[in-house]
Amino acid sequence: MSAPETPRRRSFKLRVSQMLRRRMPSREEMAENRYLAPIAHRFLSPELWRFTRRSVPRGVALGLFAAFIIPIGQIFLAAFLALPARANVPLAALVTFVTNPFTLPFWLVVANKIGNFTLRLDAGGTTVEHAAVKSGAWGVVVDFFQMAGATAFGFALLAVVAPALGYIVSVWVWRAVVARKRAKRLKGMEARLDQRLGSH
Repeated sequence: MSAPETPRRRSFKLRVSQMLRRRMPSREEMAENRYLAPIAHRFLSPELWRFTRRSVPRGVALGLFAAFIIPIGQIFLAAFLALPARANVPLAALVTFVTNPFTLPFWLVVANKIGNFTLRLDAGGTTVEHAAVKSGAWGVVVDFFQMAGATAFGFALLAVVAPALGYIVSVWVWRAVVARKRAKRLKGMEARLDQRLGSH
């Protein structure tokens, strides 16, 4: 039996809901955006704004893909991809905020470490020629391109792995929320039935 919802918990859920509504773009904002002008009319379709068991995981996955695959314009890419995939447009746009000016330094470090680990660029064994190049004037340039390449590769891996994980997690969360609502509804029905039977 689940514990009754406390005022503090209701207040937290209300704050989260208000924050999401502020950050989520509206249908009108999407339709009026000049970058999406050629397909703006399609964003007015109600099915792209419904939260369903199919559209929510797709929206999360596409939002994560757009967030990691390009450094700018993630919202427009996520919204554009959401159309043919029939994903939830506002959720796809919202999820792209996982990469923003405040979190970008963190993700740059993570992507670089993932890229280095995958490509084994930090391996100790280097050739004599490579060591000679790095010790010369080109050393800084080589280091920069090596770091940039590893980071870009790391972001590419994140753009593949994060959407898959996001899809799985959102499906699980959706099922848990639906199951909880169903159990709560059944509990209410049982309580009303007991009340009616007790009154006779």
